[in-house]
Amino acid sequence: MAVETISKTPEVSVPVSSDFIILRISRFNSETDSSPTFAEFKVPVQKWTTVLEAILFVKQNLDHSVAVRYSCRQASCGSCGMQINGKPSLACYTKISELNSNIVTVEPMHNFPIIRDLAVDFKQMFATHKKMKPYIIRKDSEITSGTKEFLQTPEDVEKYLQFSYCIKCGLCNSSCPTMATDTSFIGPQGLAQAYRYVVDNRDDGKKERLKIIDQSHGIWRCHFAGSCSHVCPKGVDPAMAIQLLRGYLLGFRK
Repeated sequence: MAVETISKTPEVSVPVSSDFIILRISRFNSETDSSPTFAEFKVPVQKWTTVLEAILFVKQNLDHSVAVRYSCRQASCGSCGMQINGKPSLACYTKISELNSNIVTVEPMHNFPIIRDLAVDFKQMFATHKKMKPYIIRKDSEITSGTKEFLQTPEDVEKYLQFSYCIKCGLCNSSCPTMATDTSFIGPQGLAQAYRYVVDNRDDGKKERLKIIDQSHGIWRCHFAGSCSHVCPKGVDPAMAIQLLRGYLLGFRK
């Protein structure tokens, strides 16, 4: 599909030659509707058309009122997470051709309050992320007079590197069965970020973070379904982080 980007709303033109799919979009306005309904649109696609481009085609040509959150369109900002044919995925990172279906259904992510249509509320996830103190904690500073850079070996960096790739898209929380039943659960996103700093040898905040996650809606609520790791578009493994964090709490790791 040929795509031309303008200042705010990208323009998505009709391809010269293309196939068509039926795009089913979940519609829901939290202020006026009691339950979601589906609107269907016939959308032209080519083999490289992404789900986000198909949604934007609908917005530009068929129904301007469809609500969807997106930004970078290259799987970096984490804005366009949604259920695509039943699986939590990034719309900008999912090609229509990969779905092997002429019917594509898009819904808002599970386990998040719906604002409207495909846009969900991230407030709780971001608040939990902030609660994990996602920064290096230590009394001195590398910019303090007389100190040097806090050098790390490649092995030190390798311990937390994959967990620093988190883009906070929320797909892991969306797929978590515990979050579906416990809305106060910290969730795989927050726990993975706690581990990212706990294992960083420059950080002195391990005890603080372990205390935060060792509570009734914390790490012990995880049942290791593993779906969080399966859906992450950046290769982060929250399930492994949770297992390793438990090792610290049980005294297997120092």
